[in-house]
Amino acid sequence: MQSALISKRDQERKSGSKMRKNLKFDDAIKELERIVKELESRDLPLEKALAAFEEGVKLTRHCNRLLEEAERKVKVLTRDSETGKIVKEAWEEEGQG
Repeated sequence: MQSALISKRDQERKSGSKMRKNLKFDDAIKELERIVKELESRDLPLEKALAAFEEGVKLTRHCNRLLEEAERKVKVLTRDSETGKIVKEAWEEEGQG
């Protein structure tokens, strides 16, 4: 019985990991907000609270990876084609300038 339970948990982790890889940043943030509200309600049993917290940590790591990837893309797009150095330009808000 315990091995079946462990196997089920492994399957859930793998499927959750695959789902997270396809999860867009905005959707991950919304899910994190939902988890925070759930945890703040204090109505969760300890096991469910720990599971929600664990999922939140995984979503946070996923969001960080997406942000790092976006930062790398921005650096590539702002690299001077002749020198290869990153060009620092002032960031202009939309509607300014």
